[in-house]
Amino acid sequence: MELKNVIKNIKTIHMTDSLLSTLINFERVLNNIDLYAFKNWKKGELVQGPDVKKHWVSCTFMWPYKDMPDPDGGKRLLGYNAIVTYQKDTLKTPVKITSNDDFEPGTRKAKLPEDPVWLVTIRLPKELIDDTAKGSIELEGKVIDTKEVEETEQENIDDLSSHDANKVDEGIAPEADELDLEL
Repeated sequence: MELKNVIKNIKTIHMTDSLLSTLINFERVLNNIDLYAFKNWKKGELVQGPDVKKHWVSCTFMWPYKDMPDPDGGKRLLGYNAIVTYQKDTLKTPVKITSNDDFEPGTRKAKLPEDPVWLVTIRLPKELIDDTAKGSIELEGKVIDTKEVEETEQENIDDLSSHDANKVDEGIAPEADELDLEL
């Protein structure tokens, strides 16, 4: 794999609103699944994708060989009907030119040493990405709008805050049971 191919992929994503939106939703799924809680998953860099097919969206991420992502994170994705593949590869990165020895013999191109890397391809069901983008989840056979849940939580927090503020104004400390604290 060459660095210039990675740069082309990123340029394509930034020039296409739909791919950028798909990538954001793809990442939102990974975040909601708590994939980044597993060791080294935050260190991955996108190298290919998102590749959108009829029922699947796939992205390939790269890690330095010594920072392989925790396989338990990949196992977590399997419960969401994802397909995760790991592959050893090398990344060709041009060296900084400081002398004639840094050029490929007979050319004006920089030498490209190969560094070992891990490539992890994640293929997610398009339905999962769409559901996460819409902000709904299925829980025990019922579809729940996550936006409504968040709004209700915020209303409860606001109500509790104003209730406590009124008591403080009156010089009364809120009781532990009113704060929903476990004793």
